[in-house]
Amino acid sequence: MVKSDIEIAQSTEMLPIEEIAQKLAIDKEALDHYGKYKAKVDFSALHNKETKNGKLILVTAINPTPAGEGKTTTSVGLGDALQKIGKKSAIALREPSLGPVFGVKGGAAGGGFAQVIPMEDINLHFTGDIHAIGAANNLVAAMIDNHIYHGNELDIDPRRITWRRAMDMNDRQLRSIVSGIGARTNGMPREGGFDITVASEIMAILCLSHSLDEMKEKLSDCLIGYTFKNEPVKLGDLNAQGAVAALLKDALKPNLVQTLEHTPVFIHGGPFANIAHGCNSLLATKMALAHADYVVTEAGFGADLGAEKFIDIKCRIGDVKPDAVVIVATIRALKMHGGVKKTELAEENTEAVKAGLPNLLKHIENIQTTFNLPAVVAINAFPGDTQEELDVLKEAIEATGSNVVQSNVWAEGGAGGVELAEEVVKLCEQDSEMTFAYELGDTIETKVDKIVQSVYGGKGTEWSVAAKRTARRLTKLGYSDLPICMAKTQYSLSDDAKALGRPTDFEVNIRDLSVSAGAGFIVVLTGNIMRMPGLPKEPSAEQVDVNAEGKITGLF
Repeated sequence: MVKSDIEIAQSTEMLPIEEIAQKLAIDKEALDHYGKYKAKVDFSALHNKETKNGKLILVTAINPTPAGEGKTTTSVGLGDALQKIGKKSAIALREPSLGPVFGVKGGAAGGGFAQVIPMEDINLHFTGDIHAIGAANNLVAAMIDNHIYHGNELDIDPRRITWRRAMDMNDRQLRSIVSGIGARTNGMPREGGFDITVASEIMAILCLSHSLDEMKEKLSDCLIGYTFKNEPVKLGDLNAQGAVAALLKDALKPNLVQTLEHTPVFIHGGPFANIAHGCNSLLATKMALAHADYVVTEAGFGADLGAEKFIDIKCRIGDVKPDAVVIVATIRALKMHGGVKKTELAEENTEAVKAGLPNLLKHIENIQTTFNLPAVVAINAFPGDTQEELDVLKEAIEATGSNVVQSNVWAEGGAGGVELAEEVVKLCEQDSEMTFAYELGDTIETKVDKIVQSVYGGKGTEWSVAAKRTARRLTKLGYSDLPICMAKTQYSLSDDAKALGRPTDFEVNIRDLSVSAGAGFIVVLTGNIMRMPGLPKEPSAEQVDVNAEGKITGLF
């Protein structure tokens, strides 16, 4: 009988977190313990250390399907494989959100024999970072309504408050609400709503800040709404940045855990990739680079979303650059892009693999041509894949001149990723001059068009009246030089989730824009992207349980 992910994780003997820190030469005095096997790492471990230029490996993927790609599994397995071939490696990942954990995806700590542990803690409350971000977000919301209740000295228009409340759970009932009803002392009645916490701008700010002082500056710049005279109101106008930063002072410190094979892993920050920029924190990435020779990190969803934002947003703001990129694909997902139903994926179908290949080829093109970075395709193998299907895929990729390696980390752990690790080490030695999809000096409209045309492969954009109006207003307010954060479906290169494979001759519909002035980017809303997801008909939460001894089951 094949063990579940959580059974594999629970059967592994963990090392004390001090021993994991020692692998990276992090002094035990820099650790803030959260039990025996996880700790926060003080900023001193980064700021008091001489700069070290570790190699950064970015893991991305094709457009995801319900069949799964195993991007986190590949990231963890690659980190273990690098350690296995004698390299000093570390991994930097995002924190899971309770919404997806209890919704569709289930646990989010890798899978099989390529996992981060303790997986129950990581998937649930962990060290409280996301709770702190939610509290900070809601403190701002409370201070806005309190300011209005006590006279509204800033002349805030209650109809034009852009700051929403947050909760780390998928709850569609809270997307749109009316609050403040009843007695006069309950506040001013107004429409509002909740976002999932990982969509909060505060999450993005935490992930793009290098220090507490910088974080406070970014918090002060957050746009929270407009006055009756259409003037912007910032978080700093409420003098809320100090209290918010106080709530976040520990959350800003990266978290250190380990893999099943005891490779060090920094797990910190978790912005959604189809709403925010979808990458772990800059502090965690730079702390890993300062202590390891090879650092594996990942960006959310496919290369059209996470990798594009990693490069155009995180690399710009944080002054980092990938030395190599791994593009993850699976036979099962390519079959779905080739038109096969999920219920029929177990059947061998080489023609469907070929039909789904254009999606993968577009992502290879994005990394190698648009961003000018060396890449290797990792075929994340599953037990049901046939050798003929694997051979067809390898031959098709090799015919394009691209590198391809089969990864067996799910079944074999680090040993199943040795060939991938060796290929990545070679790629890291290549010289490359990373390029961006657009220039910051381009107009907002031009930046969006360049992303759609070069990264998605579309012919252009169609802007709503509201989007055009918002673009003019943001330009007038001086925000036009900020990078772009596209809020788009993860399932397609287009803004139509059903357009699988490699759609062509399409336009992306720009519904509206908003500015995350503190985080430092403009969010472009396409299609029906929601900032508060809902639970599915049969949520993963129905499978989770805990016994009398406190042992959790069903997370994955």
